Amino acid sequence: MLNETTDSSFDEPEEPPDRRANTKRQKQPQLTRAGQPIDRRQRLRIPPHHVTKQTPHDRIHNWQEVYYGYTAGPAMFEAQRCIQCPAAPCTRACPIDNDIPGALAFLEIGKLADAAAVFRQTSEMPELCGRLCPQEALCEGVCVVGKNAKPVAIGKLEAFLGDWDRERRGGFPVPHPEIETGQRVAVVGAGPAGLAVAEQMRAAGHDVTVFEAWPAAGGVLRYGIPNFKTAKDIVDEKAEALMAAGVEFRFDTRVGSDVGWDELSRWDAVFLAHGASMGKQLGLEGERLAGVYSATEFLVRANLDDAFLPTALRSRPHVGRNVVVVGGGDTSMDCVRSAIRLGANNVTLLYRRTENEMIGREEERRHAREEGVTFEYLTTPVRLIGKDGAVVGIECVRMSLGEPDDSGRRRPQPVPGSEFVIDCDSFVVAVGYDVGRDVYGDSGIDVNDWGEVIVDEQGRTSRPGVFAGGDNVIGADLVVTALRGAHQAIPAMLNYLEELQAERAFAMAAG
Repeated sequence: MLNETTDSSFDEPEEPPDRRANTKRQKQPQLTRAGQPIDRRQRLRIPPHHVTKQTPHDRIHNWQEVYYGYTAGPAMFEAQRCIQCPAAPCTRACPIDNDIPGALAFLEIGKLADAAAVFRQTSEMPELCGRLCPQEALCEGVCVVGKNAKPVAIGKLEAFLGDWDRERRGGFPVPHPEIETGQRVAVVGAGPAGLAVAEQMRAAGHDVTVFEAWPAAGGVLRYGIPNFKTAKDIVDEKAEALMAAGVEFRFDTRVGSDVGWDELSRWDAVFLAHGASMGKQLGLEGERLAGVYSATEFLVRANLDDAFLPTALRSRPHVGRNVVVVGGGDTSMDCVRSAIRLGANNVTLLYRRTENEMIGREEERRHAREEGVTFEYLTTPVRLIGKDGAVVGIECVRMSLGEPDDSGRRRPQPVPGSEFVIDCDSFVVAVGYDVGRDVYGDSGIDVNDWGEVIVDEQGRTSRPGVFAGGDNVIGADLVVTALRGAHQAIPAMLNYLEELQAERAFAMAAG
């Protein structure tokens, strides 16, 4: 068993990460013990080293992160459980191809800087992905160790390495371009995809301007995900690193209204990363009553100080004694757990199918139950009951599951005569998000019936010089899939800008 080691003993990286290529991987160390190859069977007998977390009683009274995270010694111990599969199914399951075995090979021998560098080769924000990815459905879900035991805690090791690396640096790495091209790139949206593109474009020497409708950077990282899942100071540090690199942010600025496409066309290339933030509605009677919230409004007012919010959204949301949330994904879990922390006595989650069909993380549901949330499965609201202009109850109906729908999940059907009422002082709708169309204006960019931008495999839209990636292309999804969309577009954007510069140089020489 490894002993706890002080951070000062860890080596510096053997090779700096190649940020522009985003594909080159560091040579990992030869994993041997006393000159002999590692015994994978012996590794399978190593017990997992669990990360500690706040008790439910403690955490419902604060907004701090639930998990305390690894320290160096336990992280190195947990990394030894990786059996270094030659096929690396964890890497293949990662949407951005993180070299997980390579990182853990460095981590287990105490080369933390090298391990962190491996993750930063393919991810602009490993500390956030480590906290927020549904690892049980991605890398950890295919971990070979997990076939007969608990899988290697890949996500929490990734988060630990990102945090350790930021602490030793005093923040995120700052891109330092070797040359300045003089070309200008506009990024619409300061969420995960937008921040990734801004970083890579600035690293290549382009001037970058990020247009953000909210008062601060982060997108869903700040305005959608509660503090108890990820601390906002990580998002602050990311934005600060980009600003230090010369990226310009224009907050409280909406493309399509505050900035038109005539003005935006002055930039050499544009990347659309405005996400999917328009909360869907149920269309129920009483949905406009006081005390009825969209998930976004509820979460931002619950989790953020007024300084980070538009004037209309300042002040905490009213919850009262009884809160009801409808939905089945991670956003609904964020809402019910926020309601508990806001002081509600009874918090109920309505979902029209069973838990087997829920698309969110099991870990989040477990945390919600531990914190006192009641789950009403096979239940859907049909009417909101009001008194004096405010919601006071939800009329619901029980459901049964019929034949599978297009998603493969069994279709819920109402059970006749099963209506009942739940007392309710506030009601939160968390049933998904659509893409806002106001960004497109008169751009002529092709979108589908849901407002999602139509792109090719390299993120190119129907308008030359305009690229897109993230939730505004694929619909509301994960932070890591937003990064994947950015990574798909970045090489094409760089090639486009190089060709544009060459054309201009040729025209000047010919003229």
